[in-house]
Amino acid sequence: METPRERREGSGERRNVPRTITPLSMPAIESDTGLKFPLKQVELQRLVHSALEEDQAFNDITTIATVVSDRRARATLVARATGTISGMPLALESFRLLDPKVSIRVDREDGVHVRDGEPLAFVTGHARGVLAAERVALNFMQHMSGIATLTAKYVEAVAGTGAKILDTRKTTPGWRALEKYAVRCGGGTNHRFDLASAILIKDNHLVECEGDVQLAVRRARDLAAPGTKIEVECDRLEQVEAAIAAKADIVLLDNMSTDVLRQCVALVAGRATIEASGGVNLSTVRAIAETGVDWISIGKLTHSAPALDLALDFD
Repeated sequence: METPRERREGSGERRNVPRTITPLSMPAIESDTGLKFPLKQVELQRLVHSALEEDQAFNDITTIATVVSDRRARATLVARATGTISGMPLALESFRLLDPKVSIRVDREDGVHVRDGEPLAFVTGHARGVLAAERVALNFMQHMSGIATLTAKYVEAVAGTGAKILDTRKTTPGWRALEKYAVRCGGGTNHRFDLASAILIKDNHLVECEGDVQLAVRRARDLAAPGTKIEVECDRLEQVEAAIAAKADIVLLDNMSTDVLRQCVALVAGRATIEASGGVNLSTVRAIAETGVDWISIGKLTHSAPALDLALDFD
């Protein structure tokens, strides 16, 4: 009798899909999408091992009690919803740390859009190892794929406008590199990675400068290395005028209506990059993009993205 896996692999639709055999020596995917996984091998292994330890995967008493030690298993990592994939290297490492000889075939790598029910990877190895690694592998991928999926929705919503979708520093502590990578998987663009990457003068900085935008920018230029971009957050036209007069590189328009955004775009007239932020959602992002801003930054890409539903189905 034909197994579910054989039916999936034998369909005409699947035969035409290029497949990748992921070698054990290359857990970090650098695929045709141009994405580069942000962790080195030692960092990847350390993170995944810590997650497996947290879950006591090396002492899975349920699996040890119910599954004989030499039994082998075949399983398929499958999408249970439509979305964009991210975090595959973390899932692969989860299985490998429980079974170094596990065999994994990846059909859908990071950055790829998938449909509900579509197979992402096939795993064959010791049953105990696959079972014990299952939850950690899924946790990593569901979270990161959720970020990639939400990002892709925003990118699609502004298609054709010229505006780029950016993330923020509103990330899970310790997870910034991974979450910003997930944004890239969804077609988004990374804003500054940390406080040392660029200068962003926000409202509270201006309070400490008595509201003097030009003074804040001058102090920033005196300290920053040549070539460092200086951005100023503005919530009214007068601040935009002051930021342009001070020759800021980027003007951040915070929580402005689309009418005011258009006025600011006309005022800046190409003299600086214009970023819009605040109050952005999928129902408003297109209208914001059509005002002519260059960037739209969205904190919820990383701090509020729902997990993408994925599952590991055993044959």
